[in-house]
This record gives sequence, C-alpha cells and structure tokens, in this order.
Amino acid sequence: MEIFFGAFTSEWEQRRAAMLHELSLGPKRRSSAEDEMKRRLKAMAELGGGGSGAGSGGGSQPKMRRRAAKPILVAETRAAEASRPIEARLAAVAQGSQPAVVKMASYGAGARVGAMLNYVSRGGELAVENENGERISSREDLARLRGDWNHLFQNRAESRDIGSFTVVIATAAVSSDETMHELIRNSLTSAFSDRRYAYAVTRQADGALTVQGAVVLRSEQGERLSGDDKAANIVQARYDASAAAQGVAARFSFQGYGNGVEYGASNLRSLVERHDGNVRDDRGQVIGDEKLAGDLVQKEWRGDLHSRKGRDVMHLIMSARAGTNVEACENAARNFLAEQFAGHRYVFAMHDPANDPKEEGDGGKRPHVHAHAIITMRSESGDRIETTPQVFREWRATMAEMARAQGIAMEMTDRREFASPPAFTRNQVRPVSREGRTEHVGTSEAAQGRYDAKRGGWRGLAKAERSREYAIKATQSWEKIALASGDRRVVAYAEQLRDHLAASLSADQAEASVNVVHADFGSKFRANLVTLQEVVLEGQEMRETTRAEFEAYEKKVETALFRLERSVGPDERDDFDEVASVAREHVNGRRELMELYEMKGQAQEKQGTATERDEGQELRDDANEQWDAAVAKHGEAVVEAANDVLVGIETSREGLDRIGAGELSNDARVFRAEIERVLARTAELAVQGNTYMREVAEKDPELKRAIEAAEQTQERPAKDKGKSPANVDTVTETQRDPRPEEAEHRPDEPAEQAHGLASAVDVTNRLQDKVARDKEAAQRGGETTRTDPAQQHIPRLEELEREKLERRERDRDDRDR
Repeated sequence: MEIFFGAFTSEWEQRRAAMLHELSLGPKRRSSAEDEMKRRLKAMAELGGGGSGAGSGGGSQPKMRRRAAKPILVAETRAAEASRPIEARLAAVAQGSQPAVVKMASYGAGARVGAMLNYVSRGGELAVENENGERISSREDLARLRGDWNHLFQNRAESRDIGSFTVVIATAAVSSDETMHELIRNSLTSAFSDRRYAYAVTRQADGALTVQGAVVLRSEQGERLSGDDKAANIVQARYDASAAAQGVAARFSFQGYGNGVEYGASNLRSLVERHDGNVRDDRGQVIGDEKLAGDLVQKEWRGDLHSRKGRDVMHLIMSARAGTNVEACENAARNFLAEQFAGHRYVFAMHDPANDPKEEGDGGKRPHVHAHAIITMRSESGDRIETTPQVFREWRATMAEMARAQGIAMEMTDRREFASPPAFTRNQVRPVSREGRTEHVGTSEAAQGRYDAKRGGWRGLAKAERSREYAIKATQSWEKIALASGDRRVVAYAEQLRDHLAASLSADQAEASVNVVHADFGSKFRANLVTLQEVVLEGQEMRETTRAEFEAYEKKVETALFRLERSVGPDERDDFDEVASVAREHVNGRRELMELYEMKGQAQEKQGTATERDEGQELRDDANEQWDAAVAKHGEAVVEAANDVLVGIETSREGLDRIGAGELSNDARVFRAEIERVLARTAELAVQGNTYMREVAEKDPELKRAIEAAEQTQERPAKDKGKSPANVDTVTETQRDPRPEEAEHRPDEPAEQAHGLASAVDVTNRLQDKVARDKEAAQRGGETTRTDPAQQHIPRLEELEREKLERRERDRDDRDR
C-alpha cells in the first residue's frame, strides 16, 4: 500500500506517515525511503526557522522547538532536595521567603480547550504566550490553537451521567399529597427502573401533573441512557409496558444531560430553588434546601455515576504573594514551564490586579499575582505527564528555583513541616462570594470541616508512619534554626513551629496509644497482602483495556498498597518495599501495553485509504444492524455481557491464525489456553440464561461444545437451564461477572499467600522479558516510538493490531450514543 505524503496536513502526521511508509517498503527500498524522509524533515525544519525561542510579538514564523520531555524521575527530585537541605529551606521561610504554589485547577478534554483558553485570556483581552515565546493576542489565533494541538488529543467524549427530564401525567384527582407522590414515584420507577432520581411536581388547571427532575443515567446493571430523544423513547416504551401505565397515561421527555457531580449538584440545586424546596427523591425524602441537594449528589449519587472525562490538557496555576514583582514572576513562570514541560504544547498568561480586565465581583482582579497555563498532557514524542504527589513536589521545587533566579524569595515547602491541614478540592466546596478572597461552603459536613481547618489554620499531622517520621525531622530542623539564628524574629518563628509540631506529634501519639495499642499488625499485614495480590493479578485478564479501565485498575492497586503500608511494622518495611516495587512494575507493564494499543490504533487509522474507509463503513453499518437486531431480541445488557467475552475469543483465534501463517512468533499454547479459559466463561454465561450467547453458539461448533459440557456439570435441575431474562432490567450482576464465587476462594494460610505473591512476581518478570524482547525486535526493524514514561521500540504489527481493536471500541461507543 502506497502512502502519499500530501495526504496529511500536519508536520507530526507527515513524520508518522513517512515512518510507516518506509517500513512497508521492505529492506531493499529502505535506504531511499530514509533519504527521502530526511530530506523532507530538513525542508520542514528550514520552513520552521530557528532561534532560541525567546520571542517577541513580531511577525516571525513559528519556531519548531520539539525537545523531548524530561522524564519525571524520583531520583531527580531527591537530587534536587539534597542540593537544597531542609534546614536551608525552613530558615529562608523563617526570614520571610514565600512558599512556592503550583496547583492543578482542572483537566479537560480536547473539546474544552477553547473554553479554557478563553478563560486564561479573559475572552481574548489578555495576550497569552506559547512554548516558543510567541505572543498570541487575537481571538482568531487562539481559535487556531485547538486545531494545532488536535493530533495530541485522544478526544474521548465525556460520559453522560445525569439527565434532566419532564413527565406529563394525565390523571384524575388524587385524595392527598402523599397519594399523589406515591403515584408519581410509581410511574417514574416503572420507567427508570433502579436509577436514582429527584423530582418536583406542578399541578395544571386541567388536573394533569407536570413532573420535572434529574435522574442518574446509568443503572445498577450498567445500562446507560443517552439523555436525549432516543432515551425518552426507551423509557416511554418501558412505562407503557408496565402495570403502572394501566389507567394512567404519561409522556416522558429529556431536556438535556451533563457530566459529573458538579453538573448534578448544580442541576438539583436549581430545581430546589425553582420549586421553593418542594423536591423529593426516589425514596420519598424531602430535599428542602440547596445543602441537602448537594449532599444527595455528593454522598449518594456519586458512586452510581461511573463518570469519566477526557484528560487531553491540564490547567495549572502558579501563584505568588500580593505585591510580588509581576515581571519577575512572569519570567519565573516562563522558565518553569520551559524546564518542566519541554516537548509539550502550552500557553500561559499572567493575571495581576492591575491589568486584569475582569472585575473583582466577577472573580477577577485577585489580590495575588498568578499565572494560568493550559498544557497538553501528551508531548510531541508521546510522553504523558504524571500528576502524583511526588511530581507536584518536584514542580514546586523547580518553581522556587526559577523564582529565586529572578530575585523572588521563594522556597518549596511541605505541609508536614508546618503541621498544616490538607487542602480541600473544588469538588468539596462551592464558591459563595468572590469579593476579595473567594469564600466557599462545603458540599458536606466532612468537606466543610476540611475547608474550616484549612482556612482557619488549624494544626494537624498526617497519620502515616512515614509522615510522622518526616514531621520529627522537621521538628529537629526548626530546633536547629532556633539555636543557630541570632535574629529574634527568626528564633520566635522557629520556636513557634517547633512547638506546634511537637504538640501535634504528642497528640497523635496519645491517640495512637488509645486506639491502636491492641491492633494485630501481623494479621492485618497478611490480610492486606492477600488483598494486594488479588488486585494486582486482576491485570492478568485485562487483554484489551481502555484508558478509563486501566486508570481504575491502577487506582485499586495504589489503594491496596496504601492500606498495606499502614499495617507494615518496622521489621516488615523492607518486605513491603520489595512488594510495592513488584506491584508497581506490573502496573507499569500494563500501562505500556495499553499505550501500545492506543498508538497502534492511531497509526492504522492514518494509513487507511478512502476505499478502505468506505468498506469499513459498510462493515460497521452491517455490524450496527446486527447489533440493533440482537438488542431488540435479547436486550442490550444481555448482548453487551456476551459481546465482552466473545471479543476475547475472536482476538485469541486471530492470534492463532497469525502464528500459523508465520506472522507471529509467539507460543501457540498461550493463545490456546486463553481460548479455553474464555470459552469456559462463555459457557457459564449461556448456562446462566444468556440467550444471545446460545444463539451465537449455533454458528460456532467449538462454543456449542463448551456450553454442552458446562450443562452436563451443572447440579441444578434441567428445567432451570436456558432461561432468558424477560427484559434488559432483569439482567443480574451474575451475568455481568459469571465468576462471583472466585472472590470467596482466597488463600487463608501463610504458605498459600507466599505462593500467590511469588506468582505475582513471576508474572511481572515474564512481562518485563516480553517488553525487552519487543524492544530488541523494534530496534532491528527501525521503528521508534515513545511510551510513558521512557522511550521504547515496538513492532509495527502490534501497532496495526491496536488500531483494529480501538476502532472496534469506537464503533461500540457510537452505538451507545
């Protein structure tokens, strides 16, 4: 297949196309293709111009500075901290240095870049500066940035979590308000099934009831409504088929939908305000004020949303105290971004009270000087930014270093050095006043307590043993500063912080002696170790994972590690470090494979011709028709549960075919074993009542034999076999996970636990060996790409395979929408 360079418009896409084109030519023509690629890249570099990147606002051509992003390594952070001892930092703070503030405001998908740029530039009234030092002041240039960055975005659509609905119920007079509300809840539950909702009702002159409200779009079984006319038709059909519709006519419609807890809380508060607190939820509880509305969404609905957002860009804020020199602060922010995010695309702008066009009452003219930056999460070379507490610590250290170079007294600080309470997040509070310093109220009692502690300057320590050790070290440092300094103010400040830390440590120790003195650390450690093993090994079944699924898996592993660390005794610290290292290496291996799938999908998408796209569209249309027919016959949840397992069988069979054709060198036994495992799961689904799985088995002899074998081993009466659910709402969690009993078979003895941990280590080692072999094979093939966090070489075959899998996932998302 020939790839024409003119078919792509951006420089990044041309480079990728050239590399794939070269690989498709074979060894005999690689030399000429390589020369052609070098010649074209050189020409593009000459068009891009040169220079140091320190731009003025003139009409110069954009400078193509594409340095590789600096890897974020813990070793670098420790080296930086070693060069700036804790005593030096705290002594500078005691003498008046301000703390470095670098905080994350939000993430955003590619679709939100325009709104985020509009906020940073104050609607185009403030000029922004990009990574090349160029000043962008016109709205047209800002609008073009979205297109310039598009190749770095995944552009995943936000999930539709909460919908706004209206129901008109034509009914006769009811005897009381309670009877009316019971009638309404019966009607809504018949249409929405087990979804959570809240509503308000208005009586019409003709006796009809108009019900307005908000509903969680995802059911407990995993079915997600789209919140549009299509969803309205679905719930209308379910209501009409229910017993509640007998004698009571109702018309359902949706007016909109949104993403996340913030949207849901805002929507529900607005409903409460419009109806003067006459709002009830699906359980009949009165939602009488905005606080109760926020608590309902934050505390009860949050877990049902399963919300997801794209993370293509991040909004970073760098702050300094009021009165700091604006020019020096701007230079420090510029140098910080260039140092920390080299290779990424970004823009930033300074907001200071003197030049901010936004009025104070509208949230502008903040008294402190600060810079806003919008940064792409992915660099030009494929690296993604990591946002862990350790990384933020490094960012603060770098920002402080750049500020000191500009004459600003600034230091990296840690809240454990001052016994400060943890920060509150924007999901825990909502603003109520923007006059001067923004005032907030908590969205729950716990959130309000956290907000009061932070704003009130309360003292407290983190509970982890590592944090206690760090606080002891900080106490000793404050003591040294108090003894060594001759300045009375420095001595008084150091002694005050020393006393605060000492008091917090004593209080924490007293609480620990009361609550933890009788704890069985050994038993708790073993139990948490088993839990960690089970969570880590979940990744063994993650053959084809989306980024959202991987992030959920990674979060579970880190949570299990956190719980395990809390139960570690002093003698088990070395063992924990080894276990944590193995677990994180396993997770990193899964991340690399997931990134490979994503990058392979992008490559295959770019090299498809127009004819192939037309053929693919016909195949997708046919697949969509088959899908719709199956959903109409069996129900969406039944088909979805069966399809998730059938995809695994198809992928493994395709791998066997490629091994037979000589395209892959993998061991065929691995694919055969995977097919047998997935066939067993498939047969269990069919036996448990999945009618769509039985229909597919009629065309698949191997699957049919597996189902027959599973039926023979079943102990239940034959008459219970093959039952199908009446509708989508009756699909149980057992169908979605046909192996719930496995969670109960956990090792109880220490020897079995040790064996399970050894298995996890062995799996990790095999994964590392596979990545190393793939790296050597890619180096011989000549293709180079980047994964997170380090550069790896991957085979082109895997890159093409991943495109196929990702295209299948997009088709499924299109059907959902």
